[in-house]
Amino acid sequence: MSLLTKRTFITIMLFLCGVLNYLDRTAFSVSGVYIANEFSFDPGQLGIVMGCFSCGYVLFNVLGGILTDKFGPKHVLLAAVIGWSLFSGAVTIAVGFISLIIIRIVFGMAEGPLSTTTNKAIASLYPPDKKASVMGIVASGTPLGAAIAGPIVGFIAIKYNWKLSFIFIMVIGLIWSFLWWKYFDNKKLTKTENGDSAKAKQKIISSAKLQQKPKISFYLKQKAIVASAVAFFSYNYIIFLILNWLPYYLMTARNFSFKDASLITAVPWTVGFIGLAIGGTISDFIMRKIGHPLIARKIVIGFGLLVAAISIFLVAFVDSSAMVICLISMSAFSSYLTGGVYWGVINDVVDTDNIGSVGGIMHGFGNCGGLLAPVITGFVVKFTGSFTSSFVLAGITGLTGAIGAFLFINKVKTSCDKTEINKYA
Repeated sequence: MSLLTKRTFITIMLFLCGVLNYLDRTAFSVSGVYIANEFSFDPGQLGIVMGCFSCGYVLFNVLGGILTDKFGPKHVLLAAVIGWSLFSGAVTIAVGFISLIIIRIVFGMAEGPLSTTTNKAIASLYPPDKKASVMGIVASGTPLGAAIAGPIVGFIAIKYNWKLSFIFIMVIGLIWSFLWWKYFDNKKLTKTENGDSAKAKQKIISSAKLQQKPKISFYLKQKAIVASAVAFFSYNYIIFLILNWLPYYLMTARNFSFKDASLITAVPWTVGFIGLAIGGTISDFIMRKIGHPLIARKIVIGFGLLVAAISIFLVAFVDSSAMVICLISMSAFSSYLTGGVYWGVINDVVDTDNIGSVGGIMHGFGNCGGLLAPVITGFVVKFTGSFTSSFVLAGITGLTGAIGAFLFINKVKTSCDKTEINKYA
């Protein structure tokens, strides 16, 4: 199998893994009304169950990155997909609040390594001037999974039973796991092919990548990394608010039927799929034009989050349901425009041996936004009877991430002397 064929096959598999990942996640939110009715949950309890996913997820964002650096993408992602598939199916045997919390925490733990493992695989597959583009394309599978989850889960729930959709998704995940185990290996694939990898790396990235390799603690003090983590937190807060609560919001606050809500849910994720697919490409295009990777990343992250923040903020103050869907879709599109670019910052700054670990820490912190958004929203709805304050808070959070990106994702030192390396060793 040629290098090009290996790249294509693995890229497709990682894209499909992202589709499956969000198919699993969104199935729970689409079924939220059924789950709340079956177990007699109020919005606060439902929000806790939704947020519990991120408890395990955040922990294994970090551990998953460390394990990926140690064992490689094949084994870590194989274990992850098998684990989350089984615990997706386990939702069907839950008996109450506590059992659902346990299942969702373990489910989140299994999904935690996905992004860092994917980034590590892409770092080994592609030259530097293509990594953000490919990461964006691969990651675009996640909103696509969310887009198709609504109609699929809705159809199965209406035609048969909501629990059957989780069994269906589990089987698909196990099939993917078999194909990944059979055809992927951990060998690095970035050998020079027609000189493209070596030339691209020397021409574009040499000015940004550190010339020596300090420990992880050095990177965690870089303003660009910290600002990216804060922006990623904001991104996740907005995305997880929409992901977990949109179907419930449409049915309870906008009086949509379950059928209509499950279909309309696909709209923000479809445009999000487009945003995530092109965001990295736009960033890489700007990088080639201006010659500096981090400035290109800053432009996309800053403006993307700014538009997302304004859009989700305005949802709180409009009456038209059509306008609400448009604003939520704009927020999803603009948020996802930045989704693959955070990993571009990591790839631009961090040496290859530490990409998984540093990326995992950034991912873990960022996904604290995914933990807080569903829980806070649930209690806001419980105590105020409205989603208004939740949309306002999401807008403020997004604006904070945008400002941080504009101010602090800048040039980093390209070398450090021996004293500095010893300090962080």
